[in-house]
Parts: sequence; structure tokens; C-alpha cells
Amino acid sequence: MLEQFAPAKVNLALHVLGHREDGYHRLDSLVVFAGVGDRVRAAPAATLSLTLTGPRSAALPAGAENLVLRAAERLAATAGVRDGARLVLDKQLPVASGIGGGSTDAAAALRLLARLWRPALTPDAMRRLALGLGADVPVCLAARPARMGGIGEVLTPAPDLPPCGMVLINPGVAVATPAVFAARQGAFSPPLDLPPAWPDAATMARDLGRAGNDLEAPAITLAPAIGAVLAALGAWPGCLLARMSGSGATCFGLFDSPASARTAAAGLARPGWWCWGGGLVGAAGAAY
Repeated sequence: MLEQFAPAKVNLALHVLGHREDGYHRLDSLVVFAGVGDRVRAAPAATLSLTLTGPRSAALPAGAENLVLRAAERLAATAGVRDGARLVLDKQLPVASGIGGGSTDAAAALRLLARLWRPALTPDAMRRLALGLGADVPVCLAARPARMGGIGEVLTPAPDLPPCGMVLINPGVAVATPAVFAARQGAFSPPLDLPPAWPDAATMARDLGRAGNDLEAPAITLAPAIGAVLAALGAWPGCLLARMSGSGATCFGLFDSPASARTAAAGLARPGWWCWGGGLVGAAGAAY
């Protein structure tokens, strides 16, 4: 079987800029990808099918509402593909957790089936197809650091990132993105002010500390456990920045190296918490 990694998407900063006429919010976010994720596998078959495996698979539907299967069906219909595929999703990431689990899975399925089926679609057509599946799917399709604008369709290069480490912690609670947006109060934020590059992790954390995640406060009102995670991360020696990712409930801590992040993740582990520590993927400098 062919295999594709589906890395966790992490919003290092997320500003809500305003409303669109269609009711959605305009966002400005710096997105990176962690070295942990799900895996999607595919083999040729007469029809399309999906099997779920992994410790988080019980929380997902296996039928037509699964985003991996929807991505496969949409790609086949758009490109006129008549072949099938036997798909397997190995689910390791927490579900509904603010790290793009469904979106990165769908994006991995698109990349994988593009290898298997060789559809006659341009990169622009693939991006449009991805956006039709969800706002986070286009950035996950690229699977490299990016600045994400609009509702997710406007992607520009991220600043050059320094070597760093990251801890991800989910307290075992799920929060619904629409509910978090509905709970947001106050004025909208200005666009992010980002430099072309950062010389080291400490400088990056300092600059990102001047930004924020506009969904963090409303998410904490809905799930106070997020606040406990942020407090634990922020108090850990060597943590340069603690913040929630996306609409939650997963939080991240920035560290100066993957090794220090792995040590922190082991020390921060608590019953009921999902914890991971390591580096980033998809950025310049392969050993993140």
C-alpha cells in the first residue's frame, strides 16, 4: 500500500480580522506542522472503501461523512476517475482538537490518491478542491509553514523559522469551532506583524508573544481545562511560549530544541492528557 503522513497543524498565532459578507470570519494565522500525526494508506481496488485503525479511531465515523472518504469521492468526481481505492486511516491525533485532524487527513488522502490515480488536475484545481472540503484543507495540502489568510484560501510563505521544539497537550476535551467563534467578544484584531525570518527560537517566541490567538479566551470559557494546560506549559522550565492552537482544545509550548520538548512532554504528562514533544516538519532545515 502507498502511505502518506498527515501531520498535526498548529496555529502559532491566530488573529480574527473581521466578518465577511457570507458570515465567515477573516483570519490571519501563522501555521506550522508538528512531527506527529495520522497516517493514510491506499491500495488499488474496484471501489472506494475506508477502514479506521488507531487509538482515536472510535471517535470517527467510517461512512460517507468521514472527510477522508469525502476527499476521495470529490477527487474522483472532479477528475473523472473511475478507479477505486482501499483506504486505511490510522488515527493517532485527538479529534476536534484544534490541530486540523480531519483537514490534515483529507489533505493526505488527496496527496496519496494523486500518486495512485494520477488525475489530470492542475495544482490550482487541487487547491480549489481542497478548499471545498474545509477552510484548513488547503494549508494542510501543502503541509509546510504558511501564513493563512481569508478563511484559509489565501496562503503566503511563512517567515523563515529557526530550529525549535514543540510540546502539544490536549486535556481530553473537545470544543466545537462554531461555539468558540460564537463566544468570542470584543473588537477585531489587526493583521499579524511578522518579520521575514527569526534568528532563533527565543526571538520567535518573543515576537509571537506580542500576537495572540483570538479564540483562546472564548475557548477557555467553554473548556476551563485549557487554562490548566496553558498554566502547566507556561510554568515548565525552558518553555518560551505557551498558547492554544486553532479553536482548541490542544495547546502548544515552544522550546529551543526537539530534545528539550520531548523531556518537557514526558514531565508534563497527566492522566487523561494527550502529550507529545518533538520538532516541526515541512520547514527549511530537515532536522526540525
